[in-house]
Amino acid sequence: MSLLVVGLSHSSAPVAMLEDVAVADDDLVKLLHEMYESVHVTEALIVSTCNRIEVYAAVNKFHVGVSAVSESLSRFSGVPLEELSRYLYVHYEERAIQHVFAVACGLESMVIGEGQILGQIRRAFRLAQAEGTVGRGLHEVVQRALRVGKRAHAQTGIDKAGASLVGVGLRDAAEHLGPLRGKQALVVGAGSMSALAVTVLARAGVGEIVIANRTYVRAVRLARAAQVPARAIELTDLGAALATADVVVSCTGANGLVITADFLEENLGAGPKFLLDLALPHDVDPAVGDLSGVMLEGLEDLRRSAQTRGVIGPEAIDAVRRIVTEEVAAFLDAARAAAVAPTVVALHGKAVRIVEAELARLTGRLPELDDRVQGEIARTVRRVVDKLLHTPTVRVKALAAAAGGDAYATALRELFDLDPKAPEAVTRSDIATPGGRSES
Repeated sequence: MSLLVVGLSHSSAPVAMLEDVAVADDDLVKLLHEMYESVHVTEALIVSTCNRIEVYAAVNKFHVGVSAVSESLSRFSGVPLEELSRYLYVHYEERAIQHVFAVACGLESMVIGEGQILGQIRRAFRLAQAEGTVGRGLHEVVQRALRVGKRAHAQTGIDKAGASLVGVGLRDAAEHLGPLRGKQALVVGAGSMSALAVTVLARAGVGEIVIANRTYVRAVRLARAAQVPARAIELTDLGAALATADVVVSCTGANGLVITADFLEENLGAGPKFLLDLALPHDVDPAVGDLSGVMLEGLEDLRRSAQTRGVIGPEAIDAVRRIVTEEVAAFLDAARAAAVAPTVVALHGKAVRIVEAELARLTGRLPELDDRVQGEIARTVRRVVDKLLHTPTVRVKALAAAAGGDAYATALRELFDLDPKAPEAVTRSDIATPGGRSES
């Protein structure tokens, strides 16, 4: 498998472009399948968040793989490929693995070190699993990335950057409104980002949280899980909730505006308000920020704020980078060692067949040998063969772990005249999927 990453994020594209390319939940599965069904892609997974969309794909060839993924993103977003390509980044093989590990550690996040990305990667993986678009290759990369991310958070000070974008935004809210303790909060949406907002608001000590969502039962579920007084409302009751709210956090999957300037002005209520818009595309009309007493912060504002807030020292970042470098090297060493395993299995299989054929020939030529003697001869021959193969087997596994190690597997096949298709047959029989499509 050759891993390919194609994506764009807050670091490569303006928020307006991220909004244009954002994939609604209903379309995410369609996009996933379109990529997976390409003849150039054997596995696919999409990480889609408020500030990035990345495709992780197993491909047969680099250039056609990049084209297949980029064209699908262009079709689904409606952004011309020529324009979209200006903002896309592409990573391949070793660099792709390094990027995925860095993302999982929070090194590529708008708020460096935020831990929410681990959950977002995990959800993307589960969706791809449910849709049958991941196999062994992406499974191993993603699972290792999640472990690397956990290690980085456990062993370094990168968590000091702050929990998330929500944390950064609510610190800005406290500057505008004063301490949030006892304030009235409104959360619009009931997805993962909204759940995080409820948690952070509860830690800030708000007096009550009102949760509005298109699917009322999800709002109820989120309200019940809150650590402060919370209640759910229908989205149709949003106006009354806006009137009494001091701080509003909105993150829905809507394709259009949820809170317009006119709607908020009609339901402004008394006192200052702070609105935090975490959605892509926007939930809140940018003109809301022009209303008296209202402060609106969106993703572009958060990007600027995150540069001065929650910044951790370079020592912690360097420590995480060292972990990523170490883990990438270990992962590649293990992958190279695993790649030679089918050749080793094929070699031992050939040795077994030769031994069995020679023992059968001996029995035919010397039928007078009793069972005890035949058994001792068989054990002796097998021990000799095992000892002869032991050293080259151990050595080739060790040598294969280094860069260029695949050449040793090739040499082994040549030296022992192995069937070139034998290692491939071993690999495919090991990882074939029930549907008949190989996982790598």
